Amino acid sequence: MTGNNARVITEADRRLFHALAEARVLDRVQASEITGRKEVSVSTSNARLLKLTRAGLLRRFFIATEEGGLKALYALTPASAAAIGVVYRPLQRKSDSVLTSDPFVLHQLAINSIYVQTKYRPVPHMDIHFVRWLSFSEVLCNAIPLIPDGYFELGVPAETHSMFCEVDRGTESQKIWTKKTDLYLQLAATGEFNRLFNRNRFRVLVVVDTARRLLEVRKTIAQKTAKIFWFATLSDINRDGLFAAHWLRPVGDNRLSLL
Repeated sequence: MTGNNARVITEADRRLFHALAEARVLDRVQASEITGRKEVSVSTSNARLLKLTRAGLLRRFFIATEEGGLKALYALTPASAAAIGVVYRPLQRKSDSVLTSDPFVLHQLAINSIYVQTKYRPVPHMDIHFVRWLSFSEVLCNAIPLIPDGYFELGVPAETHSMFCEVDRGTESQKIWTKKTDLYLQLAATGEFNRLFNRNRFRVLVVVDTARRLLEVRKTIAQKTAKIFWFATLSDINRDGLFAAHWLRPVGDNRLSLL
């Protein structure tokens, strides 16, 4: 693979490179789901990731897991970015380095769990389809200084479901959540959402690490509104899928499916 890379890069590889251009960093499981090699075998997926790494088309590093092991992570290189015609945005982590902890990487991997499920996993309803995913590097607009973790749309007959994502890993104060809630309510009430996205309504999916944290954030938001916000833990999403009936609203104890 060190010769004409454009000739030997597969369509599955290109799909992975495009996903990394959006997601910045992916673990092995996420990468194999995007390429479809997860359905073939773990060894096949691992072998291809290793070949791409050795060819200079992926940069690999590792992060410690809670179980005491190591998880391999992958990012674009200048060569893979050039192969798909995107601007290279370096992730400043040394190749083959081992990270004991990295808040940015862990936060991004959690966001990418939602990204992969929405874009690369079949939606469990025949009449619903993925429309688009958006990431944000700056505020939505000057009037509403909000930078969501992500945004996606699902198309259904006669309408489109619009959903912002907010991943909380326990590092943000309740004061920050109060401010975020106010900004999302402002986005809904002022017409700015319709102007920016050409859609009428949206939800905000709040994904947290633990059930205890879910209760804390949910209580803060419930003091402001009983609308637009939906809550779930990342472990529930990873275990049962994004659309399963594990979502809570600001008020009430009924577990709801997302669709």
